[in-house]
Amino acid sequence: MNISMYQASAPRFVNTLKNLSAILDKAQAHAEANKIEPTVLTNCRLFPNMFPMKRQVQIACDTAKGAVARLAGVEVPKHEDTEETFAELKARIAKTVDFIQSIKPAQVDGSEEKNIHLKLG
Repeated sequence: MNISMYQASAPRFVNTLKNLSAILDKAQAHAEANKIEPTVLTNCRLFPNMFPMKRQVQIACDTAKGAVARLAGVEVPKHEDTEETFAELKARIAKTVDFIQSIKPAQVDGSEEKNIHLKLG
């Protein structure tokens, strides 16, 4: 069975981001049920040298939109990293999903041999 580059990327990112949004719903419900200030959770880290949860969500969104945009040959949308609340993080995820779903399969398919150069640092 053959799978297209679009099928291997865009829907997978969308599914992952929707799952991440559902996890944020559970975290928010936990905070509310236990009377925990939500920013305690959005700023928490699993280990001291890790980014906080809010930054992990931002990175997940940036990775997904960047990968699909580069495969499609379009400009990567810029999102400021200002989210602090669960609602803001979920809005960023939704905005990222909307962008990915705006990309047509024909824009991505055939990009298997495409060279993508990233400037790091």
